[in-house]
Amino acid sequence: MSNNINNITAENERCLDGSLFAKMAQGGAAQLRANADEVNNLNVFPVPDGDTGDNMSMTIESGVAAMEKIESQSLAEVMSALSKGMLMGARGNSGVILSQFFSGMAKGFESCDKADPETVAKALEVGVKQAYRSVLTPTEGTILTVAREAVTYAVTNLTPESTIRTLFADLTEEMYASLQRTPELLTVLKEASVVDSGGAGLFYIMEGFNKVLLGEEISEATSRRQSASVAAIDFSGFTEDSEMVYGYCTEFLLQLQRSKVDPAIFDVSMITEFLKTVGDSIVAFKDGSIVKVHVHTMTPDKVLGFCRQFGEFLTIKIENMSVQHSETISDTSNAPKKAAPRKKYATVAVANGEGIESTFREIGVDVIVSGGQTNNPSTEDFIKAFEEINAEHIFVFPNNGNIIMAAKQAASIYDKADVHVVESKDLGAGYVGIASLNPEAETPDEAIAGSLEAMQYVTTGCVSNAIRDAEMNGVHIENGDHIGFVGKKIITSMKEKVDAATALVDNMFQIPEKFMVTVFSGKDATEEDNKALLANINANHPDAEVYFINGGQEIYSYIIIAE
Repeated sequence: MSNNINNITAENERCLDGSLFAKMAQGGAAQLRANADEVNNLNVFPVPDGDTGDNMSMTIESGVAAMEKIESQSLAEVMSALSKGMLMGARGNSGVILSQFFSGMAKGFESCDKADPETVAKALEVGVKQAYRSVLTPTEGTILTVAREAVTYAVTNLTPESTIRTLFADLTEEMYASLQRTPELLTVLKEASVVDSGGAGLFYIMEGFNKVLLGEEISEATSRRQSASVAAIDFSGFTEDSEMVYGYCTEFLLQLQRSKVDPAIFDVSMITEFLKTVGDSIVAFKDGSIVKVHVHTMTPDKVLGFCRQFGEFLTIKIENMSVQHSETISDTSNAPKKAAPRKKYATVAVANGEGIESTFREIGVDVIVSGGQTNNPSTEDFIKAFEEINAEHIFVFPNNGNIIMAAKQAASIYDKADVHVVESKDLGAGYVGIASLNPEAETPDEAIAGSLEAMQYVTTGCVSNAIRDAEMNGVHIENGDHIGFVGKKIITSMKEKVDAATALVDNMFQIPEKFMVTVFSGKDATEEDNKALLANINANHPDAEVYFINGGQEIYSYIIIAE
């Protein structure tokens, strides 16, 4: 697929084909990447934990990367590849909603080699409907509103003379206008003097679409943040005298062929059962008529030969894991593992910071998915974590409200265990929820009953730096202050982190039932800071049980959990 995103001509303005749409998608990804930091900074809280721009950018870039691996002029095929790539790469709530919007568009383009403006408009409408369905309780004043209002406006303005250019010009114009109205729909945006970040990300993507249609240049240097950070592979660790120990990481997309099978009724278990005989770390699922496979095996040739009886390959990636292993001897996460006995329950949790991750393992977490605020894991990251576990039931603790949707999307795809997403919206909820699991329970509901109850009585507060002046919740904030907040509520803003943390704990202990506090100290908290904070808490709350753990987390100087 060509990477040229400029110089689009107007040979047929009434027609959108796969080639043109691919260039538009590349342009949209590039335009968002160029403005990702601006979107990140549209954070309701004036702290450096905004990640919407990065999440949405990595989501669409995953789609573009998948799209560029196919050679097709068919709009349906190009859109399908983009959609599937975005589905697996979706990060954060905004990224999941974005992937669902494009998934709906892909359904609208099914069987379309080309589309006129009317067909494109209908596909956009399907995209909006699917995006809304992906959210349990849709909130207006968000990316959903921006998408809906812009599509409605563009569809209403369609005439027999409309072109692809005029359609997307109307769409982009109203998307910007709708974005400016979001603070009128959400008080929290108005109070923070920002527009909705998810809506802004969608606007930049559509602005990139529009720029491509107008023939405007978009700098290639701004696109593909992910690929820019990929280091060259060192092959020196595997020579002519080396022994193959770790096998091959084998991944591919298989297009089922009607000449070989009936794609509508094909059972992917035919593939998974075979893969169990030749490898491990298996992920295999069907999306439409395409099967995605991941397996660690010594014999990738057998895997490819077996699977080709059902269809043909769209993409193939085979990597020597002994090379990967030699680059970091201590990291054996990619090495094939002996199959562990299947157990009834297992736990996956999202965490960031060596101390936090270590603590979570100590209280029973089987697999840690690295991530958190500013580093949201993707749908595929969760699926890979599930694959490391051999259990009937997997409990997932996202520990961040912005990660729950990606976890649920992964759970809906994975079919080798019953995956239960426990909606822990912060680290404290996850911490007490995991510790309260009952591994001896007869049923999954009984196993997490104690967790759900314990999570109701925990309060989590955070301390971080302010990155701009603000006035929120009656608290005056100056750039550089240390802010203490609980959930979406600013509690205090002070010059020193220990003072802010002390005031935050005092506020959290206004609830009489609170008697125990766990403090995860971040990378920027010194030993002297911790001693001072402990002394303050002991002085102000002499009956409280206080535990300090070196969490090693970024962004937050302190994460404070009161029980």
